Amino acid sequence: MATISKLSSPSPAASLSVPSSSLPRVFLGFNTKTSFSKVASSSRLSLTNTQPWRTSFVVRCSQSSGNGSPLKRTTLHDLYEREGQSPWYDNLCRPVTDLIPLIESGVRGVTSNPAIFQKAISSSNAYNDQFRELVQMGKDIETAYWELVVKDIQDACKLFEPIYDQTDGGDGYVSVEVSPRLADDTQGTVEAAKWLHKVVDRSNVYIKIPATAPCIPSIKEVISLGISVNVTLIFSLTRYEEVIDAYLDGLEASGLSDLSRVTSVASFFVSRVDTLIDKMLEKIGPSEALDLRGKAAVAQAALAYKLYQKKFSGPRWEALVKKGAKKQRLLWASTSVKNPAYADTLYVAPLIGPDTVSTMPDQALQAFVDHGSVARTIDSNVSEAEGIYSALEKLGIDWGYVGNQLEVEGVDSFKKSFDSLLDTLQEKANSLKLVSP
Repeated sequence: MATISKLSSPSPAASLSVPSSSLPRVFLGFNTKTSFSKVASSSRLSLTNTQPWRTSFVVRCSQSSGNGSPLKRTTLHDLYEREGQSPWYDNLCRPVTDLIPLIESGVRGVTSNPAIFQKAISSSNAYNDQFRELVQMGKDIETAYWELVVKDIQDACKLFEPIYDQTDGGDGYVSVEVSPRLADDTQGTVEAAKWLHKVVDRSNVYIKIPATAPCIPSIKEVISLGISVNVTLIFSLTRYEEVIDAYLDGLEASGLSDLSRVTSVASFFVSRVDTLIDKMLEKIGPSEALDLRGKAAVAQAALAYKLYQKKFSGPRWEALVKKGAKKQRLLWASTSVKNPAYADTLYVAPLIGPDTVSTMPDQALQAFVDHGSVARTIDSNVSEAEGIYSALEKLGIDWGYVGNQLEVEGVDSFKKSFDSLLDTLQEKANSLKLVSP
């Protein structure tokens, strides 16, 4: 068996210099540290974690004959080529070159959030050199934070650029989020998105904007400016429809004759829905309620896909298609299983369908490449999904409450992660004796 050692990290690129006066008081988010080694043979590609606190990541490969040399494939390649779903990785850290074996294994994009980056920067020394330079240059903590994040995003965008080019802007995106502190600030979110888009300066960057009520108008305006958006923290069908309308409104308001480079994904969160509704069902108590545990999230997701198909058809959409518009793809987020009693691919395998994205953290990605099955499942039994959705309502589950509660919890969680990250950076500065306590 031939062994390919872990890719060495390139010399750090010169840090991006951004005048502190130009920095808005808005923030991003990022990811946990991953380190992989790669072992290859004619029939198996193994990505083995080199950190003891992680489980192993094994990518099973199939073979195809043709030119005498085996073509290594994974279930991730099959997911995209056979069913039209793009597998993305919900993580980002340094060295960004750790993404290379994942890209080779079929990963086609990256998402990030404040919680991810808080873990990455607090558990790694990979940011210290650039951080030290920034503070020595007189940058304050918030400005230094921006430059750390922008460098990671730019480096990741470069790795996914070939996919972006090969798909004519249809895939290969890296997502970076505006500050969760702006979740209730319509215009502040617009300004943050414009700034991020300008400073990252990469065609394949998605600016993440939360789907809070105050940010729905922000989404429309940012799209109208020709900036591609990942709308995040969607937990209900009602809010999802508002997100679609904001995208369509933005395209129509743009005044652009060519809409082909303005794209978007709508990040519909899955596992958190079951986490909350399962607790509600357990309080209700009868077996009829308990039997529905672990079924709400996938059912609602199936109905979201049905809504997607309806909204992206008909005269209004066809008029936009004539100008080159692309559908706002549904992106399944929060795909890791929180309840150990559930199958570890519960929030991936039943949600496979064309023109969708599944962004997976380590747990879900590892499980799916190891034993996941590739088949169109998202609309295989819509009537059953409708039945589950209605049954939950009859039991007293208020879907509006569920969506609002999860949105509040999601924004609050990201705010806490962001505040913790700034504290971590201040502590790092103090430990490096660069800033007085």
